[in-house]
Amino acid sequence: MNINTTTRNALTIALFSLLAADVMAATVRVNCETGRGRAKISVDGKGLPAGSYSTVAVSGGSMATAPAAAAVRGEVESDYDSNAGDVRGGAVAIPSTFITGASVTGKIVDASGNTVISDTVACRVRN
Repeated sequence: MNINTTTRNALTIALFSLLAADVMAATVRVNCETGRGRAKISVDGKGLPAGSYSTVAVSGGSMATAPAAAAVRGEVESDYDSNAGDVRGGAVAIPSTFITGASVTGKIVDASGNTVISDTVACRVRN
C-alpha cells in the first residue's frame, strides 16, 4: 500500500466519522401558541444518548419543568398546557399567562441538570 492510498483511506474514515457524529447530534424542536386564554408549548428532543432527561419551558420570568423520563430511541418530549383537558392527558400544567413577549425557550436537561440543547422560538399568537 502506498502513502496516497493510506492517506486517502484515513481521510475517508475521518469524513465518515464526522458525518456519523453529525447525524447523532442532539436536536430540539420547540412549538408554542398563545392567545384566547390559553398557553400551549411542546418541547421535543431527538438524537439523545441513552439516559434520563427532562424538558424545561421558559418565557419571561416563568419556568416550568416536566418530570424526567428515559429517552426512547433517543427521543424525549413534553407538552405544557393551560387547558385542563390536556393536563389530564399528561401535559404539564401552566397558567394561560405563562407565555410573555410571544416567545419561549425550550431546553433538554440531562440527569445531572446540564442543558444538553435549547432553542428560543416565536410563538403563534391567536386573537
